[in-house]
Amino acid sequence: MKNALITGATKGMGKAIAIAFATEGISLAINSRKADELAAFKTELLQINPVIKVFTAVADGSNKAELLQFANDAAKALGGVNILINNLGMYQYSKILDDADGLFQQMINTNLMPAYELYRRFGKGMIATGEGHIFNICSVASLNPVVDAGTYSVTKAALLSLTNVMRLEMQQHGVKVTAVIPGSTLTDSWKGQDVDKDTMVLPEDIASAIVNIYKMSKGANVDQLIIKPAGGQL
Repeated sequence: MKNALITGATKGMGKAIAIAFATEGISLAINSRKADELAAFKTELLQINPVIKVFTAVADGSNKAELLQFANDAAKALGGVNILINNLGMYQYSKILDDADGLFQQMINTNLMPAYELYRRFGKGMIATGEGHIFNICSVASLNPVVDAGTYSVTKAALLSLTNVMRLEMQQHGVKVTAVIPGSTLTDSWKGQDVDKDTMVLPEDIASAIVNIYKMSKGANVDQLIIKPAGGQL
């Protein structure tokens, strides 16, 4: 059985991705800082597909020790991880010169560190089996910086660079790596703002695309997936 570990999976894109993979019969490992959210989502996933396993852990994905404990426990519970979706992220409106003290490190720990550490945790195992797929959720800000979200743009650009290095390291071993680059997507980042969902990318659009990429033939990979609103960025 195939097993996917998804960070930041109880909301937004992560939640939609988890539902899409559950529908495909893929077992899941998910984490959250909130036990009630995890329990409710686990119940939902098992209702969608009672055959799969769902491992949950109360863990802060931006804390290296908690992240790796989650990863180790998930691998034991599921018997391994061969699909990795690095979805955890945070967005902050702020020009770099106006950043609050500590924001840079918080952004690094949330937007970049988990992908690096989980790659180091699971990458050699994927090489040993000759299969696996890593999806890193980047952002159009990794290609075109947003000056009003400067540190976010920097960390997402670093994640895209990390993704490119991962792909080069893994491609000779049969392991696929895909950078998912969404534009304006209807997630909690937009909470409190007056937006029309019909002018935005939906989390389900991202999830559907990821599952279809995962299901492609052994010899095919999508290096970068860019999905933007049809009418342009908001």
